[in-house]
Amino acid sequence: MFDSIHEECGVFGIYEIKASDVAASVYFGLYALQHRGQESCGITVCDDGIFRHKRADGLVSEVFSREELDKLGSGNMAVGHVRYSTTGGHNHNNIQPLVIRHIKGNMALVHNGNLVNAAELRRSFEMSGAIFHGTSDTEAIAYEIVRERLSSNSTEEAVEKAMPRLKGAYSCIVMTATKLIAFRDPDGFRPLCIGRTSDGAYVVASESCALETVGAEFLRDIEPGEIVTIGQEGMQSISTNCTNKRNICIFEYIYFARPDSVIDSISVHHARLKAGELLAKSSPVEADIVIGVPDSGLDAALGYANESGIPYGIGFIKNKYIGRSFIQPEQHQRENAVKIKLNAVRESVVGKRVIMIDDSIVRGTTSARIVRLLREAGAKEVHVRISSPPFLHTCHFGTDIDSEENLIAGKCSSTEEIAKYIGADSLGYLPVECLGELVDNRFGYCKGCFTGDYPVDISGAGSKNKFDEKIHR
Repeated sequence: MFDSIHEECGVFGIYEIKASDVAASVYFGLYALQHRGQESCGITVCDDGIFRHKRADGLVSEVFSREELDKLGSGNMAVGHVRYSTTGGHNHNNIQPLVIRHIKGNMALVHNGNLVNAAELRRSFEMSGAIFHGTSDTEAIAYEIVRERLSSNSTEEAVEKAMPRLKGAYSCIVMTATKLIAFRDPDGFRPLCIGRTSDGAYVVASESCALETVGAEFLRDIEPGEIVTIGQEGMQSISTNCTNKRNICIFEYIYFARPDSVIDSISVHHARLKAGELLAKSSPVEADIVIGVPDSGLDAALGYANESGIPYGIGFIKNKYIGRSFIQPEQHQRENAVKIKLNAVRESVVGKRVIMIDDSIVRGTTSARIVRLLREAGAKEVHVRISSPPFLHTCHFGTDIDSEENLIAGKCSSTEEIAKYIGADSLGYLPVECLGELVDNRFGYCKGCFTGDYPVDISGAGSKNKFDEKIHR
């Protein structure tokens, strides 16, 4: 269990009218989505039905040099993926895109999310003779689609038939020899949107910020349960599995997404400002300055300052060459990353009563270290305010909150006890009843990690590394 919240993945796909340097476009799109996964990445290019791909551990800029992109060549379609392992551990076979060669052709698949019935699906396939190469649930999605494809007229029809058997969170892009197919689970747990460039290329991405990177104009979000097919005939939609419900992960707005993204018509920046304003109303305190912990605490800190009238200031400088500390696979590496990640700005906080805004507290060790930085910089008081409710439960839909016994809010009997543990003069969380206001109460959202109330049945979910555990027994 890490001392930060771990994002799952980011997906990106492009369909051009004619062959071009689509690998470079995917590179830039993945670069914009790097915050969603910094463990591994991959790109698959389709050139007249021939698939070429590159997958490796590391950041996008580390894996794909200009030489590596040139090796992928030109094509009219490509898909890409950035990953942090949620279901399935650090295994090279889990790096996406998954490229599948079946009797009716080639298929590349990228997936953001987590299935709650992955173990059940995997067991049924294994009992019929299927061989799995990796330990992620994405492979089960691929098998389900291929099985339906054998008796379907098209891949999109196979996806349509497969979706009712996929339980949980999945925002996916499938690339065949002739088309891109993007689809989103009926609850819409994870974001997925579509854009179009001025020369007619269609782009699909986890977040709208990635569309802008390649010069695409945002068209719309893919609806929960919707299948969008992009091919020579243009863009077509299948709504058979669509519902009127929407249960997007509320933590997309609090932490995961980039603040310049718009998800399901809600500005992430606006949602974080709102969280800060609500915090100021629910947990006021007398102080001299409001500061945010970079990066996702900054907007909430500005909202808190605006509502409270307390001046906003820069309290920390973040080393821009370090990624989010949770992406390091080993504990000692994560601890070293945190040590050099932030520096307190002494001139801003010395002798002052400081309100420090952050997005969450997991185990509390990182929060304690950050509070200590402010104390060492001369802060007279440190009041911590968190722009989310306390984490009490496991997430089963793609966020790596997997060990409830390690969550500090579950181990401590009160907020005051947590404040004492992290060394703060006071601590306040965003009330859970305020979450709906972050999305202007326009639609439903998943808050299971805060309340234990999940939108779908999670009885068969198991642990994050259930497949690895099975292998190692």
